[in-house]
Amino acid sequence: MSIVIEQPVEARLVAAAPRMPSIPATLHYDRRDPFAVRMTFPAPATLEGVEVCWTFARELLAAGLHRPEGHGDVRVRPYGFDRTVLEFHAPEGTAVVHVHSSEVRRFLHATGELVPAGLEHLQLDLDHDLAELMRDAC
Repeated sequence: MSIVIEQPVEARLVAAAPRMPSIPATLHYDRRDPFAVRMTFPAPATLEGVEVCWTFARELLAAGLHRPEGHGDVRVRPYGFDRTVLEFHAPEGTAVVHVHSSEVRRFLHATGELVPAGLEHLQLDLDHDLAELMRDAC
């Protein structure tokens, strides 16, 4: 069984123009980092011309399907019937994208099949991680 889930999604960038351009993005989940998800935007879709990856809590993404969530760099909220808004705040500015909620639900379902919500801690090997930290400290 794979330990990584990657799902392409269509994101619509909210801009000043009336038509929101569609940009490709990918949602990632890795069982080795069970509390986190990543959303990656390819280089052509970014102002800097480099791939941009945001990492945030899987729980934030799940909760944001139902109500506004987040107070930091990443915020998620429902919008209309089948849209979810993700806001990414950085010193350079804020990017706001809409994605289909059905795509987010499908992604979260797949991550839940891999690591059920509430059981993420069972994926961690704290003894190994502590030993690695101690090895580097000597």
